[in-house]
Amino acid sequence: MKKTILITGVSTGFGKDTALTMAAAGHCVFGTMRDTAGRNRDAAGALRAQGIDVVEMDVTQDASVDAAFAAVLERTGGTLDVLVNNAGVMVQGISETITTGQARDMFDVNVLGVQRTTRAVLPAMRNARAGLIVNIGSILGRVTIPFVGLYGASKHAVEAMTESYRYELSQLGVDVVLVQPSAYPTGLYAHPSPADGARASGYGEVADVPKAFVAFLQGLFSGADAPDPHEVATALVGLVDMPPGQRPARLVVGNPFGATEVNAVVKPIQQQLIDGIGMSGLNTLKV
Repeated sequence: MKKTILITGVSTGFGKDTALTMAAAGHCVFGTMRDTAGRNRDAAGALRAQGIDVVEMDVTQDASVDAAFAAVLERTGGTLDVLVNNAGVMVQGISETITTGQARDMFDVNVLGVQRTTRAVLPAMRNARAGLIVNIGSILGRVTIPFVGLYGASKHAVEAMTESYRYELSQLGVDVVLVQPSAYPTGLYAHPSPADGARASGYGEVADVPKAFVAFLQGLFSGADAPDPHEVATALVGLVDMPPGQRPARLVVGNPFGATEVNAVVKPIQQQLIDGIGMSGLNTLKV
């Protein structure tokens, strides 16, 4: 069944591929990005040529988010079936060399951006007593790799937000799912460098480890066995097509690097907690 879908961060990577894949599957797709008349003009034009309605939106600005959703909801008659919170940024390196400002900017996009868009869409979804919110997390929200710890911290936050929203909205007919992609060759890894790189001089040989990690990723992303980022878009289409009440709370896509095992261990503990505090009625989506 054709659905109306809004995807954030469609200029590159998972967002762009997902927008194109959803449109090819017959859905009505709105894609958001910043600076559609400037640096992203060509990206916006290419997506519009494929039938995607590109909307100007900066997930770090309340007014921009509110204006974008108001425009979309006006075009759709006040309804939106699916929100995919995809927009994300990364700074990678020795954590001490990442400034407070860089960390704040990461959390503003990766965490508060999700909160802004979710708040913007929920009145319409609650009114319809239906809807799907998909948050793009990361396996790094479950397992920790050195030198991407602050990015991982933002995705740990998205884990908690997503699970809490899933409980809170279950009786209102709104489904919430977390997708945990593995490492894929996308624009995410064309990341800015830590702004205080001079501090790395105090780390001795450890300062060379981030470069070795980048080399590892480059090797992972090259050759015939390189992971295909289209797997994420395909998984998202599958979630959209899945009947309400049957979607998993979490979905790992790609090499889990242990995230699947962590999910399996945590699930019964979380269930025991919810049952123990008398909230078991929030476990099942009301459809």
